[in-house]
Amino acid sequence: MPTDAPLVDAASRAAWILAPDLTLMQQCEFDRFRGSGPGGQHRNKTESAVRLRHNPSGIAASAEERRSQGENRLRALARLREHLAFDLRAAPAEPISARLAKLIAGGTRPLGEKTKQTPEYLVAMAELLDNFAATGGEVAATAQRLGVTTGACSKLLLHDDRVARTVNQLRTSRGLRPLR
Repeated sequence: MPTDAPLVDAASRAAWILAPDLTLMQQCEFDRFRGSGPGGQHRNKTESAVRLRHNPSGIAASAEERRSQGENRLRALARLREHLAFDLRAAPAEPISARLAKLIAGGTRPLGEKTKQTPEYLVAMAELLDNFAATGGEVAATAQRLGVTTGACSKLLLHDDRVARTVNQLRTSRGLRPLR
């Protein structure tokens, strides 16, 4: 997440992330191309790689790992949702949403890999990152804002590698040391 992450309306961002695949695809420019790298004749003969550009936000995502364009399209959509959650910031909601409150109440224990792939989780993480960015990347201030302990807040910020990477980019851009 760059220091000047684009600000968007939180409701619009949530709607984009939670949108069904077909609706989200309709909001995108779709490009297909030949993937680069190893893969032999098949990779060089077919246009199975996919790039999606989300028109309302300008965010792009691509996938080229699979030989199937359909599979790559689904992977690109999942990556686009992640980019929308982690790369766009919004003004934090007052009070926090029920979605984020539920995530905080549950802690990090029930957050398995399947849960981390759901759009609901991504929207809650986007709101958590909004609150973190609004406090200037301070864990204690974010914890106070959310009504949790500093340790619980730190666990939430570091339990997912994608969230931790975004948190540390924000902290580094503000001259703070990364969290571990």
